[in-house]
Amino acid sequence: MSAFPVQSRIVIASRESRLAMWQAEHIRARLSGLYPGTVVDILGMSTRGDQIIDRPLAAIGGKGLFIKELEVAMQDGHADLAVHSLKDVPMEMPEGFVLAAISARENPCDAFVSSRFAGVDELPAGAVVGTSSLRRAAILRACHPRLLIRSLRGNLDTRLRKLDSGDYDAIILAAAGLIRLGLAERIRSLLTPEQSLPAPGQGVLGIEVCSARADIAALVAPLSDPVTAHCVRAERAFSRALGGSCQVPLAAHAVPEGDHLWLRGWVATPDGGQMVRGELRGSRTDDEAIGCSLAQMLRQQGADAILQQLAAA
Repeated sequence: MSAFPVQSRIVIASRESRLAMWQAEHIRARLSGLYPGTVVDILGMSTRGDQIIDRPLAAIGGKGLFIKELEVAMQDGHADLAVHSLKDVPMEMPEGFVLAAISARENPCDAFVSSRFAGVDELPAGAVVGTSSLRRAAILRACHPRLLIRSLRGNLDTRLRKLDSGDYDAIILAAAGLIRLGLAERIRSLLTPEQSLPAPGQGVLGIEVCSARADIAALVAPLSDPVTAHCVRAERAFSRALGGSCQVPLAAHAVPEGDHLWLRGWVATPDGGQMVRGELRGSRTDDEAIGCSLAQMLRQQGADAILQQLAAA
């Protein structure tokens, strides 16, 4: 039970895309179940990342563009918390904000979506594949150099419309978003972690609050899944130690093994021509240390050269 009195009203800040609103509604339902006497409202907002869809995310400032307006709403007292797809949250939290809860993970895999083809291996040479992710683009270019990889921006529904209109032969999306919106039938095949290692935090919802709002942090704490939280902390520590951002093609995925974690990660050049990968196991209570140690291992194996190339580009 929280040491703080339950508020009569809680306001969730959310982007206005259909997936973002589903996520906010999901958290609203869980909070309403925990605190039946509390009114839980959603404040829908448009962010700069939603408004600029004609350029790659890496070229316009990165993932933070999807959350800045939500953070301002919390700072100004218009909202108490924000719900994010955790893979879209920068590895360095802005000063004054914390991740107060980390949800249980939905399917973390990348999904192959196409109207004509059943999987990546069926695509003919020259087929156009859309993705907004440098990570996905790098692994596709490394493993399937015959394909043409093109940027794909916009919310999930916009991306599906672009596929259906024939702009792309296939697109790669996070399976979690499709599943959450009841669109699992659009998934022609799942890319296993061996084929396409997920992004840090993929499939997980994160609840962000102002660090000064210990009362709100205490109210959302029961929504956190401890095992997933350990995995995500390892993934994010790995990414943070390598300067992970939208400018760095990087993957990290941890799975629980009893009281231990198995963390895999890689960093690559955008063309997939150079890639350094590794894995590490350790006690899940050492989650961030595992992530930092794996990052150091990759640096010793050549990741520094890749990072220097990216910084100079």
